[in-house]
Amino acid sequence: MSIFSDSDYTREYHAHKKKVHSVAWNSNGQRLASGSTDKTARVWALDDHRKGKDIELKGHTDSVDQLCWDPTHPDQLATASADKTVRVWDARSGKCSHKVDTSGENINISWSPDGKQIAVGNKNDVLTVIETRKMKKAQEKTFPYEVNEFAWDPSGKYFCLAQGERNAGYVEVLNASDFSPFRKQLAHTASCYCIEFAPNGRYLTLGGADAIVTLWDTSELIAVKAFDSMLHAVRALSFNHDSTLLAVASEDPFVDIVDVGAGEIVHRLETGYAMNTIAFHPSENLLAHAGDDKDKDDYDMGSVKVFGFTRDNR
Repeated sequence: MSIFSDSDYTREYHAHKKKVHSVAWNSNGQRLASGSTDKTARVWALDDHRKGKDIELKGHTDSVDQLCWDPTHPDQLATASADKTVRVWDARSGKCSHKVDTSGENINISWSPDGKQIAVGNKNDVLTVIETRKMKKAQEKTFPYEVNEFAWDPSGKYFCLAQGERNAGYVEVLNASDFSPFRKQLAHTASCYCIEFAPNGRYLTLGGADAIVTLWDTSELIAVKAFDSMLHAVRALSFNHDSTLLAVASEDPFVDIVDVGAGEIVHRLETGYAMNTIAFHPSENLLAHAGDDKDKDDYDMGSVKVFGFTRDNR
């Protein structure tokens, strides 16, 4: 029996005119943000998970490809756009409080655990670090290979990149204090596309173009498990709040939820279309997700869905 057998209801939210590329919960789980190719972001206030009220964040002139929340401030959101800017928003008012110009079309963004830095990556494999106190660029680092997603470890000591070079996938660990190289490890047989730390800091997981997900023990950076249920390139990963479950999404029309300890799939969420983004709620087993869903006329739906509600709380 699936652990979601009594909580398998999905709630759907419509607002975007084109496909959604990124979803993320704020630190207290009261707001869910989504970013879309329609050049906007949305913030959904889910009151008791029963009503979805959204605020539109307008200002970008190109696709909003990824977004992230300030871990120390539940009302502050950052968006990375192909328009070569990063914007920081007040989620209560929907107003942009800061705009930072960057050197390229931004595709990835991550906020440091202490809230003091924002890292943004662009299509030219340039990493820009923004100091949030002054909202100014602190440094730029250009890599001679493909850099995809990146993430700080929960302690804030290390900064890790999922990358690809020479027909293989690597994880590179940098010292977060100055972004100097610390360690580099061969991880996959093709480019690593996504990376995620478990909230408890014990595990790091990587997803690659080889359709494989690997689970790494962070104490020694050793791969301890591999999951191969996907048929296509892995696009997104998300641990749940207590690090016991890992959601895996790809170009396949489903999301697999894996028991981290047992290494077994405990639920397969059938979506019917390729997935772009997933995010577990910070304190409940609710999974936000979005992908390439179309209506009957083959137009983008632009919807965000949240799975894991009980039928009584739908």
